[in-house]
Amino acid sequence: PRLLERDLRTKAICLVQERFVQQAKEAINELNQRFPNIDLKSKVEIVTGDITDPKLGLGDLYDDYADKVTSVYHFAAVYDLDVKRDFAYKVNVDGTQHVLDFCQKCSNLDRHHYVSTCYVSGNYVGRFTEDDLEKGQTFNNFYEETKYLAEVLVKKSMASIPTTIYRPAIVTGDSKTGETQKYDGPYFMLKWLMRYSSVGVFPTIGNGTKNTMNIVPRDFIIDAIIALSGTEKSLGKTYNLADPNPLTIRQLGDAMGKSIGKLVIKPALPLNAEQAVWLFKKLPFIPEFMGLPTKAVAYFGHPTNYDTTESTKDLASVGIICPNYGDYLDNIVRFLKANPTISSKAMV
Repeated sequence: PRLLERDLRTKAICLVQERFVQQAKEAINELNQRFPNIDLKSKVEIVTGDITDPKLGLGDLYDDYADKVTSVYHFAAVYDLDVKRDFAYKVNVDGTQHVLDFCQKCSNLDRHHYVSTCYVSGNYVGRFTEDDLEKGQTFNNFYEETKYLAEVLVKKSMASIPTTIYRPAIVTGDSKTGETQKYDGPYFMLKWLMRYSSVGVFPTIGNGTKNTMNIVPRDFIIDAIIALSGTEKSLGKTYNLADPNPLTIRQLGDAMGKSIGKLVIKPALPLNAEQAVWLFKKLPFIPEFMGLPTKAVAYFGHPTNYDTTESTKDLASVGIICPNYGDYLDNIVRFLKANPTISSKAMV
């Protein structure tokens, strides 16, 4: 709806996997109530398809859609830290190539908007700029690796396809309402701390006073993509959609304790992220007891800081500033307490 409001003559074609079509229709009905000034049922066309198919599942209609599409927004990916490499590669890498092939086929394409992730940085140590990509980095999981390989493809295509790349950091719920559809990342620690009546334990690994966890609310990501995708100056740019001043791990523990309303003890473990993951694998009862997936441990000792120079500058020009996690954490906790059963499973 936010995109369609720019020009009421436009329509949206949503490529949806067959098993999610009914869910997509329900989403449109819900959005119709929130945006009554736009008749979404006539403005949104749900098309059954799949980016893992070279023709996107469009079959004989492939060329027809290529002739009328003017903008492509590529959000589709498998986001799961435990995903198997073959499946991740099929969706995130091959799928991206198929979308790029479609963009090349479009005769009137104004822009390809590609949603990547800050974590194409992998385990890069230090400041990762918006121009950085191929830095010889290693990766924590196949999600990171395949999103990196996909962005490499997108970067190479930019010589012939007009493109903007958006790299969100760790996305949490809405900063105003706390609403979310999935509990992962920092939610694992919030749920762990909420188990205790008065005192919580927030173990830190690596340098807890230096290492950060970069968390951004979903409304910031939506606002940023809406705003940046509507400007000419974003053409050809890559944006790290991250908090320019993220909390350190120890600050994160303090903020969570304050919002939950309990004292948090933050014992420092003399381990780096790689060692902590190894320990959790050897002693699986620890992550099982904490409800913290082993592969999520690495993000509590993450060595990368994200430079947001271009995104901060271009978003400031339209009045958008990334809020700090501590400033809206109360809303996140309030929603979590009211909705404890939301899953952490990936939508695949």
